[in-house]
Amino acid sequence: MAISIDEPQPVLKKAGDIEYFPSGRQTYLAPLPLPTEAEPCCPYISDYNDTYLDFGGGEPNVYSYQIWVGGPFSATCFFAFGSPLLFWIMGLMEGYSFAESWEFAVDFFYAVWGYALFMWLSGSAMCLYVWLEAHKLFTTVIPTRFNRQRREVCFMPDGATEPLFVPWESLSAWIVQGQSASQYGVTRHYGMGMGFEHEGELVRVEFQCGALQLAIANWEAVRGYMEYELNDLSAIQDPLELHEPGDPSHEGLHTFRNARASLHRRIREKEVGWIYGFFWYVYHVMTLWTLPNHLVEWEIKRIAKVGRKALPQAMREWSEPLPPAQWAKPSDELLRLSAKVKALIKRSPRKPITEVCAEAYRSDK
Repeated sequence: MAISIDEPQPVLKKAGDIEYFPSGRQTYLAPLPLPTEAEPCCPYISDYNDTYLDFGGGEPNVYSYQIWVGGPFSATCFFAFGSPLLFWIMGLMEGYSFAESWEFAVDFFYAVWGYALFMWLSGSAMCLYVWLEAHKLFTTVIPTRFNRQRREVCFMPDGATEPLFVPWESLSAWIVQGQSASQYGVTRHYGMGMGFEHEGELVRVEFQCGALQLAIANWEAVRGYMEYELNDLSAIQDPLELHEPGDPSHEGLHTFRNARASLHRRIREKEVGWIYGFFWYVYHVMTLWTLPNHLVEWEIKRIAKVGRKALPQAMREWSEPLPPAQWAKPSDELLRLSAKVKALIKRSPRKPITEVCAEAYRSDK
């Protein structure tokens, strides 16, 4: 989530506007930062207190290691062992004898095990490269900082020597929905971005999201914090409640133990069945059990040893707490439009947020 500076682009000036392009559309959520009433959820928040929130530059997570380590292993196991088993079953269904089907499956395994091993090694090598690129970001990228007492946002673009500050209510935020076609079908892409125009250039930070609602939830977490509507971020960063009191804030072996204990409790209380539990164990076996958790703890210790990139002096001074009398207040326009948006959402909860914001602006004229 590095911050980049691009050529200026046409920026729509209010929440709810939509900009179309050939393969998708870009929906604006700010300015002004109007409420979306989405359930806030954001794994990209790396630090927060009563003064500021850091977006980006977070900590390693177990899921990424499950993909990097367990992904090539799972694909290799399916290719080397799952495919022969599948062919054996297909042979039986086609009327071949048990021995004939089994012989074909064994021959197929001996024919492909070398390719499977190459798949594992090459896949692991590619994942190692992705990990190295991601690891560098933890120690080289300065996160975007949101100061709710000043109601300002601080950006530190790549290669810049001094931070850039922008008023919170003038910050643009958008969601990108796109799609692309391949031989396997149509693939949809989602992303969220934030930025502002500075001296004729667009300063922005963008990142991919798994779904449209998840992109909105990321923005709602930041907006809720800045508007003092969200003061406890543990719920949005730990929705599965994998941290117990006294546990470290990062993921690790303790989150695996807590997840397993929670699974057993849910089975005993009949919240989930044994089939769910069986596939929970299958998933973690195929992602190499607790190895990703061990690797997360190792990387966190390495980051602490190397140290993160030092913040500029201007950014440190800007981050100091202010006396309550000096706290910035939201504009009357934001308060008025936010109240209208909340009323419209309550009246029509299923209406898209773009239509709600557009209606709020129309009624404000």
